[in-house]
Amino acid sequence: MKITDIKLGRISVPLKTPFKTALRTVKSVEDIIVIIETDTGNIGYGEAPPTGVITGDTTGGIIGAIKDHIRPSLIGMDVENFEEIMIRLHSSVVKNTSAKAAVDIALYDLYGQMFNAPVYKLLGGYRKEITTDITISVNDPEEMERDSINAIKLGYETLKVKVGKDSNLDIKRLKAIRNAVGKDINIRIDANQGWKPKEAVYTLRKMEDLGLDIELVEQPVLAHDIEGMKLVTDNVNIPVLVDESVFSPRDAMTILQNRAADLINLKLMKTGGVYNALKIVSMAEIYGVECMIGCMLEAKVSVTAAVHLAAAKKIITKIDLDGPVLCSEDPVTGGAVFNNSKITVNEGSGFGIKDIEGIKYI
Repeated sequence: MKITDIKLGRISVPLKTPFKTALRTVKSVEDIIVIIETDTGNIGYGEAPPTGVITGDTTGGIIGAIKDHIRPSLIGMDVENFEEIMIRLHSSVVKNTSAKAAVDIALYDLYGQMFNAPVYKLLGGYRKEITTDITISVNDPEEMERDSINAIKLGYETLKVKVGKDSNLDIKRLKAIRNAVGKDINIRIDANQGWKPKEAVYTLRKMEDLGLDIELVEQPVLAHDIEGMKLVTDNVNIPVLVDESVFSPRDAMTILQNRAADLINLKLMKTGGVYNALKIVSMAEIYGVECMIGCMLEAKVSVTAAVHLAAAKKIITKIDLDGPVLCSEDPVTGGAVFNNSKITVNEGSGFGIKDIEGIKYI
């Protein structure tokens, strides 16, 4: 199964409601689609969102990295030589993790097709169904309370609440939500680097004192501030989940060796795809540190890849893969099945993506 061409396209999918965090506001998914063609007629699909404020990857950057660097390195290679392909992919250009992830996902799709098996079975096959949380965008407390109640009505049992813009207002937001949903609903919060270390400690201790029962806090401080992250981890009881601080296996090792966080959030767009995510998973297993798997604002192609990884590995205990259900429509035929909070892996070969509507080829 030799690679004959790598094509690119764009898709645009409106969101049901604007997605608001401490870093940005987004109204639609605007992603790059990768289509890898082979001499056997098999096609592998990948996807990457331009998320400049997090990954540094823009639409033009993703396109340029793939067209000018990655594509020339991979044309003519046999998918059977998978390790060599991955080495070439990751050495073809530095950084550009979203571009690498999109190609990596398409390659794993082909790898599964080559063995006529779903990818999750090739990676471990731990389970077939996972349960995701749902994101509550940062707004005024009353609107976040309404959004939380609506999510519970749809069957969600875990809310991921965006905070980080104003610590005192964040406390009011969480009080309103907890009072509205009761004690049986899990609430995890994501500050998206929005607090300073001491501010994070103060805010989280206040939430503890108020009995808000927060399951975990994600990325409370700036990504590069590992000392600040450790300060928060060492001084609050709420488990700390590191996200933007971990892109590479090397980043993960730094966090693990310094015990700077309690949990690690895996995102394929940060790691450069499944290949490096598996390395981080292995490290986490050695240290006994559980992982969450998350996504950017992505459609179903790349999130399906994350679903397969989550289904494959026991150490991934927390799921934040609500990207497709935030979209107002689904242009993807095949892939994982999303039924609100319940996600089921498909049993077709590879990632099971059959077609994508509305691609505008580049």
